Amino acid sequence: MSTPTSGPSTGPSTGTDRPDVVVVGAGFAGLYALHLLRQRGLDVRVFEAGDDVGGTWYWNRYPGARCDIESIFYSYSFDEDLKKEWQWSERYAAQPEILAYLQHVADRFDLRRDITLSTRVESAHFDEETERWTVTTDQGETVSAQHLVLGVGLLSSTNLPQILGRDDFAGPTYHTGAWPHEPVDFTGQRVGVIGTGSSGIQLIPLVAEQADHLTVFQRTANFSLPARNGDPDPRFVRKFHEDFEGTREQLRSSSYGILLEPPTKSVLEVSDEEREATYRERWEEGTLTGILQAYNDTVRNHEANHHASEFVRKRIAEMVDDPQVADDLTPRGYAYGTKRPCLDTNYYATYNRDNVTLVNVRRDPIERITATGIIAGGTEHELDALVFATGYDAMTGPLLGIDIRGRDGARLADKWENGPVTYLGISTAGFPNMYMICGPGSPSALSNAVVSIEQHVEWVADLLTHLEEQGIAVVEAEPDAEVAWTEHVQVAGRATLYPETDSWYMGANIPGKPRVFLPYIGGVGYYREHCAKIAADGYPGFALRAPSTT
Repeated sequence: MSTPTSGPSTGPSTGTDRPDVVVVGAGFAGLYALHLLRQRGLDVRVFEAGDDVGGTWYWNRYPGARCDIESIFYSYSFDEDLKKEWQWSERYAAQPEILAYLQHVADRFDLRRDITLSTRVESAHFDEETERWTVTTDQGETVSAQHLVLGVGLLSSTNLPQILGRDDFAGPTYHTGAWPHEPVDFTGQRVGVIGTGSSGIQLIPLVAEQADHLTVFQRTANFSLPARNGDPDPRFVRKFHEDFEGTREQLRSSSYGILLEPPTKSVLEVSDEEREATYRERWEEGTLTGILQAYNDTVRNHEANHHASEFVRKRIAEMVDDPQVADDLTPRGYAYGTKRPCLDTNYYATYNRDNVTLVNVRRDPIERITATGIIAGGTEHELDALVFATGYDAMTGPLLGIDIRGRDGARLADKWENGPVTYLGISTAGFPNMYMICGPGSPSALSNAVVSIEQHVEWVADLLTHLEEQGIAVVEAEPDAEVAWTEHVQVAGRATLYPETDSWYMGANIPGKPRVFLPYIGGVGYYREHCAKIAADGYPGFALRAPSTT
């Protein structure tokens, strides 16, 4: 696989080796954690594997990479001046602009002096004698911190499929989640793309415009809606300018962290004509959750979901000229929304191009990768370059990629052998003073991540302030509380159609990964209220202990 070329590094910081807090990651979560915890008077060190800040948006530089939530909402709301001074150029901003925004945030709040770049955290071990975390990096640095905040991202651990001959390909190979920093030119090349999830759907139309020929290898057809990208919606910009606090509260009280009126009707209550009109209106809006949230039972009822699924399937048939290709691109066998829906620009129309071939690998399985291409269904497709748009080991992968050990040297990987067990998606028993930002068991992947990040960071900051005020050194989730919360997350998931689908929400894209529902589907607003009540009640479910006297 081609190694991305690093951009310029600002060099490591010269921070203390005994900070109050170590934060892992300098994306949306890590930057805000640094800013807010520093405001609370804490000494903070941040370690970031990339050569610059940005997290997901530093690594994901593939053609077409952009947010699929309106930029005005997919950005910080902790500072009114920041919100108003940064003017987004598009409704759905592309990767370079989002990265520039995060770089601006780092500079505006003077965050870089506490961030050590080009440094990957390899291990974090809790020392029971000192009641501190010992953090080691790949640069040989060892840091001792009272608290450990993991802002490692939901989708930052790239997944490469185990295909026979994967390393035999002689041409350049790329993964969408680890794209080179220099431009990649596919002009005149025969390019293969494996995967048609969100990154593949964004990438494929642009590669098709450049390549001599593009061959797409699709295992599972995906539901995708047109993004209708363009200028930012002036209504939403105006709302933030005229009522910043009210709009912010609306986002934080909603189900998904976006401005959307919650549905009140079942799809089964309305006439065929009303349902069709509603779906068509939502289709034209170009939003990720428009059709999904048109009615209140789309992800809970098979019959209701069938109506939404059929509407999108008919639109696909209208956009693709070749009936067989259209049929291959039509999602079947799972409920609409239970794999992450996608937004696209000309994705389906791309398959009408003469230089694009779709290979349905359910019908023609990939047998092996050779030095010169891919053999699928007995046919060799000759390629000059190969792109893996094969996603991530979501939510748990980035956490388990660090050697994290708690009390008695217990490994987090061993504790989570049968699936993650957390309290609120923030803490896990046996690992004191460790906090996951948008960890498994929180709304995270089923929400506007920036809204969820802000809520988590603020809740953790409030907890650390409480500990300091009360003279408490150690906080830890209680086993009964995390078991009850983890079961609640699964019960909430089982009330929907999500667990019936093989998706990364269920860990199904990673061989051997436990099949559990990873995010919490109770909604951003309800979850926030629940967390706030726990804080107001003195943190039930957590064991809080004064400093050891030994």
